[in-house]
Amino acid sequence: MLPKLTLNNTDLVVSALCYGTNALGTAYDQAASSALLDHFAALGGNFIDTARSYGDWVPGIPVGASERAIGTWLKGKNRADFVIATKGGMVDMRKGDWRPRVTPEDIASDLAESLEHLGVASIDLYWLHSDNPQVPVGPVIDALIAHQKAGKIRYFGASNWSPARIEEAQAYAASVGHKGFAAIQPFWGLAVPNPEGAAAAGYGFYYADGLQKLHASGLTIIPYSGQSRGFFSKLADGEDGIRDDVKAMFLNNTNRARFVVVQKLAAQHGVSINEVVLAYLTSQPLQTIPIIGAFRVDQLEETVKAVALKLTADELKSLEVTA
Repeated sequence: MLPKLTLNNTDLVVSALCYGTNALGTAYDQAASSALLDHFAALGGNFIDTARSYGDWVPGIPVGASERAIGTWLKGKNRADFVIATKGGMVDMRKGDWRPRVTPEDIASDLAESLEHLGVASIDLYWLHSDNPQVPVGPVIDALIAHQKAGKIRYFGASNWSPARIEEAQAYAASVGHKGFAAIQPFWGLAVPNPEGAAAAGYGFYYADGLQKLHASGLTIIPYSGQSRGFFSKLADGEDGIRDDVKAMFLNNTNRARFVVVQKLAAQHGVSINEVVLAYLTSQPLQTIPIIGAFRVDQLEETVKAVALKLTADELKSLEVTA
């Protein structure tokens, strides 16, 4: 069973893994989506992450497909048992609106839609899905605080923001007597990305791009792509079988060297490669809650097992080998 912990700087009690649901409502219909969410809950999971834009790349389905799938599932549950996180401020693929949509007006619009899709009165953790560095942080933070005071969100965080912009936002929030962002959602996992491949996939700032200082300041890191898109498990079957997009993202000599260490630790602990990869994050000394992507019951069960594996500081260091 997944253990629970209190998210730093909040009163949110969350499972040690967060369930990423970008494929629910599209690749998985409502029955399959509900079954997966039920199984995550049965394993002790209560922390669920989605976004207003999830599913918008699939033609012919309603806007907010993932949020709608979660909202339908929640109707039969005790709302207080689950911590729901969603994101707004992303480009609008349906409307072809490719500008950075991080303004008070866009946030208000996206938040209203998310509340409707999810069928909830308040969102526990509201992420800004992207940033617009041309917009001053003050009005953005003021808008989020206003939504918080109105009870529409409980806490808010930043995804794909640069360290400098996060620091600027936190300083502004402090100047108006607010704690600001409660957490950060960056791209982070054991596999070191190839910058060109990550950019082609639309991934934002990587943890090593300067987020360590903010992590040390007490901000929880809730990373996406924490399992590195299954790269190390795929590498065990040979490089030729890895999809081209995953190769472009992660195939490099540093990750080949890390794979050797992953195999060694998996054998020593009697666990799977995936468990070692995920334990690299769950064993971090600073609060880190990975977002997982598992869409089969057996994948969910194996992924949850990773939390029981506690890697030592020396083991963590050994995994960070470079080519």
